[in-house]
Amino acid sequence: MSNLLRILAILAISPLLSFPSGAEEPPPSFVGAQPAAREILLKFKGSVSFNTRLEASSNLFEWSPLATFPKSAATLEHTDSSAAYMSSRYYRIIRLTSTNAIAGDHLSTADGDVVVRPINHATMVIGWKDKVIYVDPTGGAARFTGLPKPTMVLVTDIHGDHLDSPTLNAIGAADADIIAPQAVLSMLSTALRGKTQVLANGAKTEKQGVGIEAVPMYNITPARLSYHSKGRGNGYVLTIGGTRLYVSGDTEDIPEMRALQNVDAAFLCMNLPFTMNVDQAASASREFRPKIVFPYHWSGTSNSDLAKFKTLVGTDLGIEVRMRKWY
Repeated sequence: MSNLLRILAILAISPLLSFPSGAEEPPPSFVGAQPAAREILLKFKGSVSFNTRLEASSNLFEWSPLATFPKSAATLEHTDSSAAYMSSRYYRIIRLTSTNAIAGDHLSTADGDVVVRPINHATMVIGWKDKVIYVDPTGGAARFTGLPKPTMVLVTDIHGDHLDSPTLNAIGAADADIIAPQAVLSMLSTALRGKTQVLANGAKTEKQGVGIEAVPMYNITPARLSYHSKGRGNGYVLTIGGTRLYVSGDTEDIPEMRALQNVDAAFLCMNLPFTMNVDQAASASREFRPKIVFPYHWSGTSNSDLAKFKTLVGTDLGIEVRMRKWY
């Protein structure tokens, strides 16, 4: 299907919108759609009172969530980078009545959707069923306003953009399961230590139905070796409903990353001098071939050219690059 036909299908689908009976505000509505490099940029009006969900279909009968958006009076935008790999694509938006929906990208699993919410830099929230996983929570409780409290917390490293004890205390991490490397444990309060399971590189565990594998993260370029030594920090591979998510932490394109297999979604850092540059990240992506890759931990350097990263990853291997708002 051509990009033009896709857009016509998008606009034609707007009568299928659903919203609560008796609602006084107008229903969500598309205000524009634009093809961009084989992708589709969607613009739509959401709701000031409800979360909004964007869904996609290839046949108008089976619909899959793409993303959930928080209530907002602004015009919302979403780039569907998966459209480049579809022969047909239709969209609809619906208003949600639930009050605890986590906004973010939906990733399908064999046991319900995982929703990934970028927060800032290396910090994200992952929701699955009634499980809420905070990854490297930093920046104070205000960053997590409106989000459910964590049932699990993953910490990758000791640096302040990954480990922030005041934030851990403020979000109620003492009531959650905490997974961290040994170097992090020694920097936590007594209360938080009591809730922490230490994983060394290569170790595995399962918490709350989520498989967790600690994988190495470290520097290999001679000039950067002092930043992250091998064995100190953890990247993580999470298995949720059979879907595998890789969170790189602070690392370069190490052999252990390049050897990863069957990764459905990867979160890859790329900033100098502390981690890897765009070329390294793209080269590694093309080697271990995640189905979806989210660049994260990238702000602040001239070596975080996301457009270049996307170009280098290419489309020939079927890797979908999703660029989301981390800052």
